[in-house]
Amino acid sequence: MFEKNQAVLYKKNAAVITEIEGDKFVIKYRTAAATDTGKAAKYDSVKVREKDIVPLPAKGAELDALLDFSADGTDEKIAEAYELLQSDETTAGQKISFEELLGLVDGDAAAKAVYFYFDKLRSSFEFSLLEDELKSGALFFVPRSAEEIQALKSKADEKAHEAEYRAAFIARLKANALEPGDSKYMGEVEAVALAKIDKSKVMQEIGLAATPENAHKLLLDTGIWQITKNPHPTRWGLSMQSASLSLSSPPEEERYEVPGISYAIDNEWSSDPDDAIAFDGKYLWVHIADPASAILPQSPIDKAAMGRGATLYIPEGAARMLCEDSLEDYALGLKEKSGALSFRLLLNDDGTIEECQVMKTLVRVKRLTYQAADQLKDGELKDLFAIAARNLERRKKAGSVEIDLPEVHIRLDENKKVFVEPEVHPQSSEVVREMMLLAGEGAARFAFANKIPFVYVSQEAPDIPNDLPDGLAGEFKTVKCMRRRSVGVTPSAHAGLGLGMYSQVTSPLRRYGDLLCHEQLRAFLDGRELIDKDAMLERLAAGDEAAYVCKKAERKSDLHWTLVYLLQNPDWTGEAVCVDFKGNEAIFMIPSLAQQTMFAPSKKLNLNDKIALKVKSVDIPNLKVKFVEA
Repeated sequence: MFEKNQAVLYKKNAAVITEIEGDKFVIKYRTAAATDTGKAAKYDSVKVREKDIVPLPAKGAELDALLDFSADGTDEKIAEAYELLQSDETTAGQKISFEELLGLVDGDAAAKAVYFYFDKLRSSFEFSLLEDELKSGALFFVPRSAEEIQALKSKADEKAHEAEYRAAFIARLKANALEPGDSKYMGEVEAVALAKIDKSKVMQEIGLAATPENAHKLLLDTGIWQITKNPHPTRWGLSMQSASLSLSSPPEEERYEVPGISYAIDNEWSSDPDDAIAFDGKYLWVHIADPASAILPQSPIDKAAMGRGATLYIPEGAARMLCEDSLEDYALGLKEKSGALSFRLLLNDDGTIEECQVMKTLVRVKRLTYQAADQLKDGELKDLFAIAARNLERRKKAGSVEIDLPEVHIRLDENKKVFVEPEVHPQSSEVVREMMLLAGEGAARFAFANKIPFVYVSQEAPDIPNDLPDGLAGEFKTVKCMRRRSVGVTPSAHAGLGLGMYSQVTSPLRRYGDLLCHEQLRAFLDGRELIDKDAMLERLAAGDEAAYVCKKAERKSDLHWTLVYLLQNPDWTGEAVCVDFKGNEAIFMIPSLAQQTMFAPSKKLNLNDKIALKVKSVDIPNLKVKFVEA
């Protein structure tokens, strides 16, 4: 099959067999061509096996002749051969050997022309080299379809005229007159807007600094993005999808079955109930979802949850810290009986905690909206309302700080129309809050008493002046006086809550710090090795940083959608309350939007005075809005 001085393909390049040594062949190939500056061509030889080379139909060939041969009009000949094959029903679309195809293209081709024609055919629009056949040592081509040929020609034309087309695109971009096909050039601008890259040749060419805000504005101006595009979670490196690793089913283990009914009370739109409460006449029960029963420390699911830090809640929906399918098994009240990690609290007459036990339980849960729970405050929930009121009074006496600032709930319909609705706080929501605080205080005391390395949340006492104004102005000033919370493994007072020690343990489905506490409590209950303080600090720091990023993205997203709401409602007017002064400008709180603004009013105002506002301008890329007096 192979002979000395035969032309072959070696890695698809031309070579010539110079020696045959048993089952091996010595081939010569050129590694560098001669140059116009006088540098000689370079060659190399290598010993190969039969499987490494493919024969070309040329014997007695010289390597330089193979490599340097060229002929005019070859493209036309290849096109004619293609038409001939396609016109015959027996050959249309069928594979054809290189030798047969060479005969159609140039029946009189000399041996030295063989590699030239092979190279032209494999790079032609009309024919595709069959790679699988090549691997088995045979040369076959197949005619491409008309659609494939047209696509290849368009791509080649675009490449050949790339500079010309790009210049035309830049001109259209500057004139804000993009055409449908121009979106392919804007991919790098989108990457800048999403903070995936920080350089853009397109933006440089039109004289724009490559900032996410500039890129966002450019995409809006050109219509590639709509105002409803929210880039902020992606900018912060967050996934818009829930975690994908599924939790296993809850393990079979001994659980105490709590008598009676417990109540999961939440907003009507809540889909992941993770707490329930009950009072049995002696003990207050706070039941919390128990995903830690199936999550071991440092397992893949635990690490993924630590990387997310928390569930991301934005108006578009929730990207959950744990897999969506975990809700069915671990949320409370979605099944007849739910497994829980429960905090059983024995309270003194003054509301202080006498005893806290942590237990693995099985509970029957009844789900209620806040509105439905409020209707039961003088009936079956009477005791829970009384316990909550007593605990609130206890905390106030201990110096807790209660702040009441306007809040809103932002929702979207299927067409991304935005609704901004005031957040109402029913009495039962305060009941739930007090129960969660009691559980957090009880968990902290339980961990401290049992020498369990644990996550404690603390806050230094604020320095609140005695001459605090009334109304929203007073609430605003109180917020400014508050100290940042601290999270660590050493217990300390939480002055803002009026508690001697406190930990967050009530949301393990959606906060990593809570999940970490649950892992530690379950390890203690099961007699397993506890996570030491250093490891707790390391994991806590990582989870807390991720949760902080989540919170930043949520705030940016809420502001984004608030601005979209104002653009969708150009005739909006609202009431603003003067809450502070800065120089000759006043700071206003807009309750219906839960937003602040600042400008110089047209007349002298006092704190808590109200004025009517309307929108002057909205800048979505920079998340800014200017209001003026209506």
